[in-house]
Amino acid sequence: MNQTDVVATLLRLVLGVVMIAHGLNHWRGGGRIAGTARWFTGLGLRHGVLQAWMSVVTEIGAGVLLLAGLLTPLACAAVISVMLVAGLLAHRPNGFFVFKEGYEYVLTLAVVSLALAVLGPGSASLDEAAGIDVSGWAGFGIALAVAVVATGGLLATFWRPQRPAPEPAASPEPLEQEAS
Repeated sequence: MNQTDVVATLLRLVLGVVMIAHGLNHWRGGGRIAGTARWFTGLGLRHGVLQAWMSVVTEIGAGVLLLAGLLTPLACAAVISVMLVAGLLAHRPNGFFVFKEGYEYVLTLAVVSLALAVLGPGSASLDEAAGIDVSGWAGFGIALAVAVVATGGLLATFWRPQRPAPEPAASPEPLEQEAS
């Protein structure tokens, strides 16, 4: 293994574990599927339970593919798409920093995924064993294009932005009665 293989393998394994943990947390942690569904619904996504399960399956599935080094550009696309949705709907309004619920973390995971798609999975991967070599600009293009199309499709199909409640009309001041 050369340096690039070691770096790609390290990125792939860490990102895979992070995504599996993230998916398991949406499924089994905190509020479980019901809580995740309420959170997605609160972001303006219709069919919150479906969204919660799609998120869990995508995150765990991408994590497993990354650990195995199988279909790496598509696994990276899944991570990028999940992070795009999270970044756009949940974190963008809060600014950059993660400690203020900003998009710092999701941006980092998305860019690491894109970098991994460019590097390829490394020699210790099922992609390598199967002779699947999609890296460089091809890996970049596939990961980014699939992620953007998937994100756009999900948002077009399921996202209905919350409209702020209208401000109540100002009531007229009560007329003061004149003393007679």
